[in-house]
Amino acid sequence: MSVKAFELVPAVERDLLMGDKARINVECIECCGKHLYIGTNDCFIHHFLLEEVPSQKGRIKYSAQKLQQKYLGLKKPVTELRAASALERLIVLCDGVLFLVDMATLETVPSATGSGGAKIKGVTSFCMNGNPVNTDPFCVEIAVISSRRRTVQVYTVFEDRVQLVKEVTTAEQPSVVSLDGYFLCLALSSQYMILNYTTGASQDLFPYNSEERRPIVKRIGREEFLLAAPGGLGMFANAEGVSQRAPVNWSESVIGAAVCFPYVVALDQDFISIHSMLDQQLKQSLAFRDGHILQDFEGKVVLASTKAVYVLVPLPLEQQIQDLLSGDRVEEALVLTEGAQLNIPRDRFQILHRRILQQAGFIQFGQLQFQEAQEYFRKGELDARELISLYPLLLPPTSSFTRCHPPLHPFADLNHLAQGDLEKVLRCKRFLISYLGSVRGTEASRAAREEVDTALLKLYAEQDHESLLDLLASDNTCLLADSAPWLEKHSKYFALGLLYRCNGHDSAALQLWIRVVDGELQDSTRPDLYEYIVDFLTFCPNLDLVWRYSDWALKRDPKVGVQIFTKRSSGKDQSGQPKLDDVITYLEKHSHARLLYLEHLVLERHIKKEKFHSLLAVLYLEQVLFLLESSPPPAPDQLSHARDKLQALLRESNLYRVQLLLGKIEGCDQLLLERATLHGKLEDHGKALDILVHQLHDYSSAEAYCLWASSSQGPACRQQLLHLLLDLYLGGGAGEKRGDLEMAAVDLLNRHGEQFDAVRVLSVLPEGWSLQLLKPFLGRAVRTSVHASRTSRLALGLSRAENLQLLHDRLKERRKPILVSEKRGCHLCHNTFSCPDVVCLPGAIPVHTHCIAHRLSDSAPNTHADSTPSKHTDSTPNKHSTQNSNHT
Repeated sequence: MSVKAFELVPAVERDLLMGDKARINVECIECCGKHLYIGTNDCFIHHFLLEEVPSQKGRIKYSAQKLQQKYLGLKKPVTELRAASALERLIVLCDGVLFLVDMATLETVPSATGSGGAKIKGVTSFCMNGNPVNTDPFCVEIAVISSRRRTVQVYTVFEDRVQLVKEVTTAEQPSVVSLDGYFLCLALSSQYMILNYTTGASQDLFPYNSEERRPIVKRIGREEFLLAAPGGLGMFANAEGVSQRAPVNWSESVIGAAVCFPYVVALDQDFISIHSMLDQQLKQSLAFRDGHILQDFEGKVVLASTKAVYVLVPLPLEQQIQDLLSGDRVEEALVLTEGAQLNIPRDRFQILHRRILQQAGFIQFGQLQFQEAQEYFRKGELDARELISLYPLLLPPTSSFTRCHPPLHPFADLNHLAQGDLEKVLRCKRFLISYLGSVRGTEASRAAREEVDTALLKLYAEQDHESLLDLLASDNTCLLADSAPWLEKHSKYFALGLLYRCNGHDSAALQLWIRVVDGELQDSTRPDLYEYIVDFLTFCPNLDLVWRYSDWALKRDPKVGVQIFTKRSSGKDQSGQPKLDDVITYLEKHSHARLLYLEHLVLERHIKKEKFHSLLAVLYLEQVLFLLESSPPPAPDQLSHARDKLQALLRESNLYRVQLLLGKIEGCDQLLLERATLHGKLEDHGKALDILVHQLHDYSSAEAYCLWASSSQGPACRQQLLHLLLDLYLGGGAGEKRGDLEMAAVDLLNRHGEQFDAVRVLSVLPEGWSLQLLKPFLGRAVRTSVHASRTSRLALGLSRAENLQLLHDRLKERRKPILVSEKRGCHLCHNTFSCPDVVCLPGAIPVHTHCIAHRLSDSAPNTHADSTPSKHTDSTPNKHSTQNSNHT
């Protein structure tokens, strides 16, 4: 595919070069800065000054001024010219002779020895070393092909002399040479080769018939050459003989080539062909007849026909890239941009590369190739606002963003792009959601956080996207003033409440949600919005809001609403939490909620406070009394459940005011069981059992009462209560009731025989009872007595054994010697012993007498040592002493 990369501009016209001399032809050219040297077939060197002249259209023109010309006197064409600017010399090849010419005067430079000038004879071709190995800045290196023998000579050229450095022999006669460092790239008669002239190592490249076509060997970079290969290919080869670039496919009749990165320029008889080194494609073709010279000088490509000289001027890289982008040739534009990286300053390249990527992204975006567009936008670090600005109403009015200039795309807005196609509009909006979601929170979108978040919110609301709530639940910068009307427009009231919360307007959020729950506004986002409000108030640190809106929640559902208080933190840190008394006072107008809250405090949090326990018990009692007095009567299960809760609290709590409750149920014969429990709390067990036995006739409850009342008192208390119950069974009632009591007494004895004092029981039992009736009781009593006897004997034996072991250990310790010396220290003061006046602690630990005395005097007055420390008075410090039988 074509691209305009170069323009052919005349440099030296025919009239200026030769005037009216028709037979003069251009043979060679050399350019050094603004100076152009032309060698002609009549042995003249023409010196021109080339000036760049920009035109009104921005194009470059050249103005040539002829400074001088010089006849060399050899009557042969000037074959080759090379400029050595550091020496101010021209190296000239004419009639097989290589010699030096002054660049300013064009006079031949005489030899330093004074003999005929600095000349090399028998030369067919030569080249300069583009990568010199000599560090002397005032010399140049050349490679010369000799016409008389198959040799290549390397010379060092100075201002007035030449010096042979190396001569190498080749298998065939070379025709073209190029030199880079120590490497010679040669075109022999049948092949190309690379030769290291210092080591003699050579590498054959590929065959080539130099008789059929003119060989081309062109140095294009460090240790890299461009060669004309068979089949019309331009091959690249490095110093190791390896091609690291793909070949370019030019014509079979190429007579010259040059490189102006990233392009390869080739010249044949009728055309100039320009190929890209990056993708090897033909980019441009220019008609150029009678051309026979193509050279590049310091990035300037110069061509010559036989009568005139031209410059191939490259168009600015940015212009080439923009031309490619204008034709939607995105990949070629990017390849060209990235290929030119080494030729552009780093900062400028980064700016250019990002812009090209952004433009490529918008081209793909316009073609609805969204995946490719997103990748280009990401690599080009696109300011997201550039994309948002295409969508009407998405960019906040307060944004100060202005589009890039020159513009990155030709679109006015999304409507211009879609041309009324609603499907395209929808696809573009979905892409924007995807793109903004991927860049949100990244470094690339830091400067546009408000615009990105606000645009995402609007798109989510409009598309009913599930990520709307996730956006508002995260750390966001959505603009309230711009986003709120948009959410209202699309009936996203729950999301609007979240937005209010994000901006610190909790009260406004609650008011809005309450209107939704009450049905004033319609939004189905959260079917459980009421529960959400309760949770919000539960964890809200602003107590003013809690007190203000809890009333609404409690009226709607006391059971759920009370969770505002029951689920609040109950940890040690109660800062920001409502006081318990304040909550109970607040809940006075919500009786059911207050009951639930008290149950939470007493039964779940186990708060030991008399006020809460008493109030809960009173509420339970009032509830039971209300059910008892209700007309029509309540369901049996309802009353039973209420009494069960009351009885459980009366049994398990010890903090409520018993007398208060007794006063409330006094005279209520339907709550005898509760009265018995309350009497039990007062330890009036006789009255409690009397109620259960003689008024309720509930023998199982009486038995359970004894077990409950003695559960925390021990076996003696339980035995006392059971005997009390047995006495009530045996001492009261007549007729049928007496028979029931006696059967209850028998059942009591048989079930808890081990708990009774058997002797005492036998003394009170009626004489008429048979042994068969009391057999279970007597069996349990005997087993209990035997077990107690055996247990006590076992405990006695174990105690004796333990005492015996202690006596044995004591005897062992008495026979163990204790060493006291001047090198050993006191365990209490850590000073060494200076005399044998010591006592021993248990474990054979010697201490000073005064130390242990001081320790005993500091102990509590009511604390005494079990024994007296033994005192040693041996006169020799190192003498062994034996422990006394007493220990401290």
